[in-house]
Amino acid sequence: MTKGLLDYTRLIEVVSSETELLAASAEGRRPERQVPACPGLNLGETVRHVGSLCRMATEWVSTGRQPLDWQQDPDPGQSLSDYVRASAVPLAETLMSRSADDPCETWWPEDPTCGFWARRIAHEATVHRMDVQAAAGLPVDPVPDDVAEDGVDEVLSFWLGHRLAVMGVSGTRDATVSIRVGSRVWLTHTGPTPSQAWRATPEETESADAEVTGTPMAVYRWLWGRIPDREVEAVGDHDAIAQLWALLRLATKTTK
Repeated sequence: MTKGLLDYTRLIEVVSSETELLAASAEGRRPERQVPACPGLNLGETVRHVGSLCRMATEWVSTGRQPLDWQQDPDPGQSLSDYVRASAVPLAETLMSRSADDPCETWWPEDPTCGFWARRIAHEATVHRMDVQAAAGLPVDPVPDDVAEDGVDEVLSFWLGHRLAVMGVSGTRDATVSIRVGSRVWLTHTGPTPSQAWRATPEETESADAEVTGTPMAVYRWLWGRIPDREVEAVGDHDAIAQLWALLRLATKTTK
């Protein structure tokens, strides 16, 4: 089982706080406003997506298996913000009624537990809350360091290390890039073989082709393709960094 950096209770807190902030940020905003970092994605679609995923995850955790159907759109007359709130509260309650290690089917064979869903929805809500705020022309509220560091770990371990293999996508040249946030460091390997990422020691990263570092929130947003290279510090082989970036865009495109 793959363990994240945050405990289960903290993840549920993030689910609740980030979905409420997303809902509040969307209130009174035009749904057609575009998410700046995601061409083709608008505010309304983003809010609806998060509400739908919350309902899907509630069904998945409740039954322990993949649901065949769930409510994917607001009720007639229900605002998108209220749809998210009505979706998130039952999810948080359902997660609290379970333990992190309780078995549950997931998208990731390495972590078939309820803890996977707490973590996945916590970061889905956090990333898309920032999208909604950007689309609405609001200041993007900060992400706590502990949440951002766990988000870095999740996008590297799940999306890069697992999702690309499921998609059958790989790079063209062997390259290693270290990702450094505060005292934590990860090493990524991309190339013709399946992509990998793991929590590393400083010694393991000494021979890396390149390194990306910055504040936890900046690196988190960069890995999700929400900010450009100039907002993090990228040194070394820029082609290696570009390959990592391109592969992450493919891996995470389904969550846009």
